[in-house]
Amino acid sequence: MKKTATAAWSGDLKTGKGTISTQSGALKEQPYGFNTHFGDTPGTNPEELLGAAHAGCFTMALSNILAEAGMVAQRLDTKAEVTLDKADGGFAITAVHLTVEAVIPGASAQAFEDAARKAETGCPVSKVLKAKITMEARLKA
Repeated sequence: MKKTATAAWSGDLKTGKGTISTQSGALKEQPYGFNTHFGDTPGTNPEELLGAAHAGCFTMALSNILAEAGMVAQRLDTKAEVTLDKADGGFAITAVHLTVEAVIPGASAQAFEDAARKAETGCPVSKVLKAKITMEARLKA
């Protein structure tokens, strides 16, 4: 399977503007630029999109691992916090921290933690990232 996303850009880094689109149409010419990245202008940025992809991938992987262990989540809520730091004269994504909260009837905290750890390292987005990936897992009653 292959999926695509596209980006278009006009201008220089600080005053230029761009759009990001996805093959599915979920994003269609979504604006992004220096001010959406480093300022407070409405729009998106690559780190935010990476976080969304990682949160989504991790959550799907976790639901599968839970099902394989005989657990079905009523709800999984995942947040991915992507860290962008200055590095080597530019910027680098240095970490992703995942926080997941779950409602899973009948699940033990240990079984949930074990499943979450498997998903943390096993989801395809986690595998592709070279950044340090950390995660918190909380089972809600």
